[in-house]
Amino acid sequence: MTERTRAVYAISVAAEMADMQIQNLRVYERRGLVDPARTSGGTRLYSRADVERLVRIRDLLADGLNLAGIARVLALEEDVRRLEASNERLRRAARE
Repeated sequence: MTERTRAVYAISVAAEMADMQIQNLRVYERRGLVDPARTSGGTRLYSRADVERLVRIRDLLADGLNLAGIARVLALEEDVRRLEASNERLRRAARE
């Protein structure tokens, strides 16, 4: 686990960091756009990566996308990151 992925922020802090209302974070979780960690008592804890994702959601909303469109964009961006990492591994292997 890295500093970026360690879940430490309560929902109120994450909402403030992303400049959003708390209820929006709950909606985004229900829609599968963000998946915060949970304590044994059920309290949501957000990581820096989660907050970055919330900011990306906020920006896409400002660009006029709806939540379904945002889900698709986020999935495609993740596919691109995965494929870029795979390509880099293949390039390294080819050089060796």
